[in-house]
Amino acid sequence: MENKRTNSEIIKLILEEDMKEDPEKEEIIHMLLEKTVSKNINRKNKAALSFGDRVSDKMARIAGSWAFIIIFCAILLAWVVLNTVFLLQPYDPFPYILLNLLLSCIAALQAPIIMMSQNRQEQKDRIRAENDYKVNLKSEIIIEDIYSKLEQLIDNQEIILKRISTEEEKTKENA
Repeated sequence: MENKRTNSEIIKLILEEDMKEDPEKEEIIHMLLEKTVSKNINRKNKAALSFGDRVSDKMARIAGSWAFIIIFCAILLAWVVLNTVFLLQPYDPFPYILLNLLLSCIAALQAPIIMMSQNRQEQKDRIRAENDYKVNLKSEIIIEDIYSKLEQLIDNQEIILKRISTEEEKTKENA
C-alpha cells in the first residue's frame, strides 16, 4: 500500500489544468520546491516609486477624502458669496466664468493624476494576487504532502497492530 507521492507529482497534480493552459507554469514547480514564495509587495513597491508617483498617490489620497470635498465646497461657496454679495465690483460676476475655468483646469489635471495612482494600485494588486496564488499553491502542496505522510503513518500503525495481535495469538496458543 505504498501511497507516497513525490513533491513534483503533487505539484503536477494540483497544476494539471493550469499546465494545460500555460506550459510556462513549470517554473512555478521548481520555485515552490526551492525557496519561500511569499514577498512583501509593499516594501518592494515603495522602493520603486518615483517622486511623481509619490505625489500622485498623495494627491489621490487627499482628493478622495471627505476633508477635501468639504474644504472644496467651502471655497466654492465663499467664491460665490464674495463675488455675488460682498464685492461692489465683483471679480467674477454671476455666470462665474473664471470659476468654471479654474474648475475645468483642476479637473483636467486631477483626473489623469488620480488615474496614474489607480493604475499603480492595480499593478500592485496584480502582483499581490500572483503572490497569494503562489503562497496558496505551496500551502496546498505542503498539506497534500503532510496528508500522504499521515496516511502512510496510519497504514504502518495498522500493520504494527496486526503484527502485535498475531504475536499475542501465537503466545496464547503456545501457553
